[in-house]
Amino acid sequence: MTVGITEPVPAPLQRSLRRAVLELARSERRRRFPPALRVGVPGGDRAAFSPAADAADHALRVEVVQAMVHRLDRALGPPLVWLTRPGPLDPEDVDLWWLAAVRAAVGELGLDARFVTVSRMAWRDPVTGVGREWPRPPRVRR
Repeated sequence: MTVGITEPVPAPLQRSLRRAVLELARSERRRRFPPALRVGVPGGDRAAFSPAADAADHALRVEVVQAMVHRLDRALGPPLVWLTRPGPLDPEDVDLWWLAAVRAAVGELGLDARFVTVSRMAWRDPVTGVGREWPRPPRVRR
């Protein structure tokens, strides 16, 4: 099941999500870039997938998420799934497609997971609306 992020956001989760934003800001300089899905730990063990523009098949997305989750070390705890994309983080179709796939995939696997959308300046949970935004890319505190 997907676990929505609520306030107050736990400090370890805040650090992980800040790192996801920073990694995207450092690695992606284009204004427009295709969405990419990542599963795991920002800055650590993770799997990445860049879907084709026409990857609109729900069953295929569910299989992709399941395969990505299986690649991770289960000792890390519930997986974090984040979709990176450009633009403001108001929910878009692509966010909701991948959210539905994550919910189905982790439900079938009997796991809990968190799903967020990440841009170069922010992250947001599309279900609860909880997120953080920075005027410029954040620094990662250890």
